[in-house]
Amino acid sequence: QVQLVESGGGLVQAGGSLRLSCAASGIIFRINGMGWYRQAPGKQRELVAAITSGGSTNYATSVKGRFTISRDNAKNTVYLQMNSLKPEDTAVYYCNADATSRIGSRPTTYWGQGTQVTVSS
Repeated sequence: QVQLVESGGGLVQAGGSLRLSCAASGIIFRINGMGWYRQAPGKQRELVAAITSGGSTNYATSVKGRFTISRDNAKNTVYLQMNSLKPEDTAVYYCNADATSRIGSRPTTYWGQGTQVTVSS
């Protein structure tokens, strides 16, 4: 089993910055893709940014140029640097990871518990 623990959420004024972290722990053989999703009240969960094990990235159009995803493979940790935050970025942010716990097993998608990001106008 793999556990994901997010940190770094909070309350910030519009135009400010926050950095989210998500650390994976447990029995880990390999972590493939990692990503950040968010869910605002009354809306569906949506992809914010994703990063492969090789470092290739993908961003939602709404955050391009403002958010940066990165990962430290040695620490099994993924980060989301959020700059120029807007009130519409307010949501619960979840990290996820596709990971295997032993050689030859198929990847399983794991989710963190979520961290609240609130941007005031």
